[in-house]
Amino acid sequence: MGPPVNGLQAPASLSDPLVAINQLWVYLGTSPLLWLALTVWAYLLALRIQRALKGSAWANPVMLAVLMLVGVLWLSNTPYATYFSGAQFVHFMLGTATVALAIPLRRQWDQVRAVLTPLVGAVLVGNVVGAVLALAVLKLWSAPLQLLMSIAPKSVTAPVAMGISEKIGGLPALTAVLVILTGILGATLATPLLAALRLHNDAARGLALGVAAHGIGTARAFQLSETAGTFAGVGMALSTLVASVWVPLLATVWQSAWLK
Repeated sequence: MGPPVNGLQAPASLSDPLVAINQLWVYLGTSPLLWLALTVWAYLLALRIQRALKGSAWANPVMLAVLMLVGVLWLSNTPYATYFSGAQFVHFMLGTATVALAIPLRRQWDQVRAVLTPLVGAVLVGNVVGAVLALAVLKLWSAPLQLLMSIAPKSVTAPVAMGISEKIGGLPALTAVLVILTGILGATLATPLLAALRLHNDAARGLALGVAAHGIGTARAFQLSETAGTFAGVGMALSTLVASVWVPLLATVWQSAWLK
């Protein structure tokens, strides 16, 4: 660094570029707009990568963007709280995006109404089977009760899942991580798995994505078609309603059996 000039510290010399870069990063890292811009940039880059790979489900843009941002935070030793102070606008817009799902639902309402009864039955079965299987597998591995309660609401959208987790004795932060992992894995694996099973009906594919992989799965379903996205949104919404009622009941029964 050069000597002070008029009470201000002079910038680092060109012979010390690493110090100059570090000082620039420290300055930019305090700006909320930096993290918002990086979040948007990471997702746009991830979309370009997926399109370059011809829409491969394995190149899920959410997964790729998360990996990029985690790498930046790790390399720059930036606390998550600092990142979230800038990226919280994206978090806020999630509510708007969820409400906007009503638009394609209105367009496809006749098709949804025609299969509403079996659709509700499929959501009920999907929720019960998904949660019970997850609990049973962890129980076989002798997982602690708190971990079991954290994973029980994993197939519900994150804000609701965290609320359920806190109510039944789980760890909301861990539940949020499990929800995101469930969504990414579901959105990545569901499409090739359903294709292998020769299930090509957009409504059925979308419903499966919405129930198993909630918001991230719904985003993936809209990449397939509007019909798939609409049914995914319906599946996600119904799953949230159903799980909010029955998962706490399941947790009560499970805890009672555990204590015995």
